[in-house]
Amino acid sequence: MTDTSVKKVDSSHSPKGQDGQKYLASGKSLSMRLWENEQPGKDKQPTARDYETVGYVINGRAELHIEGQMVLLEPGSSWVVPKGSHHTYKILEPFTAVEATSPPAQVHGRNEN
Repeated sequence: MTDTSVKKVDSSHSPKGQDGQKYLASGKSLSMRLWENEQPGKDKQPTARDYETVGYVINGRAELHIEGQMVLLEPGSSWVVPKGSHHTYKILEPFTAVEATSPPAQVHGRNEN
C-alpha cells in the first residue's frame, strides 16, 4: 500500500487562526504553525492549553511567562510549554517563530478558546 500521509504545505495558502497564526503541515498527532511578524503591544491573559507546544524563534524577541517564570526568547532559542501550563507571551519586538503542537492545536478548536 502506498503511504498517502506525506503532505506538502505552501504557507502562502495556509489558513490563519483568530490570533494570526498560520497553520502549516499537520498529522494525526502533531501539527506546525507559524507566528509571523507578531507585533509588540498585545497584552494577553495567561492561558492553559490541552496540548504540548515546542517552538523555535526565527526573528525578534519575546518573553514567555510560564508558571511564575520568565524565559527570554531570541533568534535561535527554542522552548517547551507543557500541556496544562499557565503561560502567556509578551512580544518585545517584531517576532517570528515556528511552533509544533501535540496533539494538533487546531483540532476541535483547542487553541481558539
